[in-house]
Amino acid sequence: MSAASPAAPLTRRALLRTAFTTAVLAGTAAALAPVLRARRPRQTVTPAPLAEEETYRGRHIAVDVAGVRIDGRPLHVMRRADGSYLSGINHFQSYSTPLEVARAAVDELGTAQLAFAAPHHG
Repeated sequence: MSAASPAAPLTRRALLRTAFTTAVLAGTAAALAPVLRARRPRQTVTPAPLAEEETYRGRHIAVDVAGVRIDGRPLHVMRRADGSYLSGINHFQSYSTPLEVARAAVDELGTAQLAFAAPHHG
């Protein structure tokens, strides 16, 4: 007598159980893939170093890690997903650098000054 038992024939129940298990595993993997991809470090575009000062149309513009200032007053600048910048002065147009945003703000402000404290959206 042989110690090894013959393999059981593949039944319809075993075939359906295997197909169902495979489908559940594939569905779980598809659902978890975006979550697992989001946990990986992303490659981002590194912004240019911010340390510029200039006088533009008689106004002092300073751009550094603290932000953008015109005549010492802060200009609210936002970075868009595509890497461009926009400001609270003109949020309908994007610019490639914070310095360009500040120049456009000076053009828009004319002789007016920025407020010291930016208004809070509530």
